[in-house]
Amino acid sequence: MKLSQRLDQLAPYLFVEINKKIAEKRARGEEVISFGIGDPDIPTPDNVIEKLCSAAREPANHRYPETEGLPALRQAMAAWYHRRFGVTLDPNSEVLPLIGSKEGIGHISFCLIDTGDVALVPDPAYPVYSVSTKLAGGEPYYLPLKEENAFLPALDDIPAEVLARSKVLWLNYPNNPTGATADVDFFKRAVEFAAKHNLAICHDNPYSEVAYDGYKPVSFLQADGARGVGVEFHSLSKSYNMTGWRIGMAVGNAGMIDALKRFKSNLDSGIPQAIQYAAIEALSGPQDAIAAHNTIYQRRRDLVTDVLNDIGCQVYTPKASLYVWAKVPPGHTSLEFSTDLLEQVGVLVIPGTGYGPSGEGFVRLSLTLHDAALVKALSKLSSWQDSHNRFKSKH
Repeated sequence: MKLSQRLDQLAPYLFVEINKKIAEKRARGEEVISFGIGDPDIPTPDNVIEKLCSAAREPANHRYPETEGLPALRQAMAAWYHRRFGVTLDPNSEVLPLIGSKEGIGHISFCLIDTGDVALVPDPAYPVYSVSTKLAGGEPYYLPLKEENAFLPALDDIPAEVLARSKVLWLNYPNNPTGATADVDFFKRAVEFAAKHNLAICHDNPYSEVAYDGYKPVSFLQADGARGVGVEFHSLSKSYNMTGWRIGMAVGNAGMIDALKRFKSNLDSGIPQAIQYAAIEALSGPQDAIAAHNTIYQRRRDLVTDVLNDIGCQVYTPKASLYVWAKVPPGHTSLEFSTDLLEQVGVLVIPGTGYGPSGEGFVRLSLTLHDAALVKALSKLSSWQDSHNRFKSKH
């Protein structure tokens, strides 16, 4: 049997390797506490679960769903966007439910990229942007996100010969992994840049509802002209703690939405309808759970940043997202520091290089540890310097 050559260019997904290392240590009887994957530990709101259970008992929801989703779900998504961002969407042509936003992110590249085309991809970034580009036969061109530029891409620095081959610009704010944010003025400049160079913008916005200190993240679609050049991906995973239910949306440019719908209709059979009804309840029902969850995450953020600063990291306190992005102590690389923490105190953080070369010198920590594990993990982190010094003296 000979596998497809396209698989040869794909490195193992970051978290697969991380989970393997954790399993090895635990098999030796060693405790590991992970700040790794951003998977909310807080349960899905009760009203959403109740709707899912009642919908699951309806025989009509046991059959094949439609790729484009229930009309009521598309309407609920459009209504949520209007309430939250003041953006008016046509639920029939500008909204497409997804089996989790990751699925749509992976598939949109096949709608936009031909062999040899370039996608402009942030560095560091969620790995799926570059992975989907490669699978579609394209080439990622990486845009460094530097701290001196507030982790925003310097679009004017892209060489003309690269722009001539580019089809797609990926953006993601609030950002994973850096936690950086962008305002409408930045998105307006991005829209103008895309229109000038005939680019499609794909904005990944799953963290808009995870925000702190009164900050309210914006939507890319709030920028003038945004729907003329791009789409936004959103997800119920982080807003409503529904990662396991796999439901998200793509909204915006009608031509791009139609292309994604046509592509998906040949590959999947849509979202189970009981889950669609649960999503309608999440989007249309009480929203007070979001603020309650953010209060928990903000408290965790503050505890994590305090400890990281104490052990010599420089922390970029996020206004949004589920992550803390921290510069490692002097004298360490990202991998060295991550390995030290794992081996010496049994705490896993993600080396920044897992998200791209420009992540060197940083680590990412997720705020999705339940409180008992968080307290223990922070105690272990606090002891790292002493453990590290003892380790160096023995070696």
